[in-house]
Amino acid sequence: MVFVLLAALGCYVGISSSASAQEWSAAQKEVWKNVEAYWAADAAGNTDEFLTYFHADYSGWSLQHPLPGGKERARKFIAHSHKTTKTLVNDIQPVAIKIHGNIAIVQYYFRQINQTVGDKEPEKESSGRWTDILMKQGDRWVLIADDGGRTSKD
Repeated sequence: MVFVLLAALGCYVGISSSASAQEWSAAQKEVWKNVEAYWAADAAGNTDEFLTYFHADYSGWSLQHPLPGGKERARKFIAHSHKTTKTLVNDIQPVAIKIHGNIAIVQYYFRQINQTVGDKEPEKESSGRWTDILMKQGDRWVLIADDGGRTSKD
């Protein structure tokens, strides 16, 4: 039994260290640079800049919402969030980046520390998984769809 547990732990450590040590191609790095850019715009509370990374026909579905929504629904909730919540720290780590012509599928892990604006309550940390589907549009990759959400209890 101990051997089985040690072998399973060894596989887990080997898989997680190889994923974090993965080398990305120039194309994958370009895609990831765009993901980092829109996460930075979101963390800064820059609604207009963040939404420039959303395709007009965007469709997204967070685990926390019962139905998928388009760009206008996203705009309402993102604008509200930027007025009421401040991102103190965020970190995103790529897990997989697949590129098929002008379409990219990006899967990553996120971790954030947020605080409600004007709130005396403690900071809230959340983490989870996300999948973004991007399309090359001009010089940037824009979101055409995404899915994911928090896996932490917050």
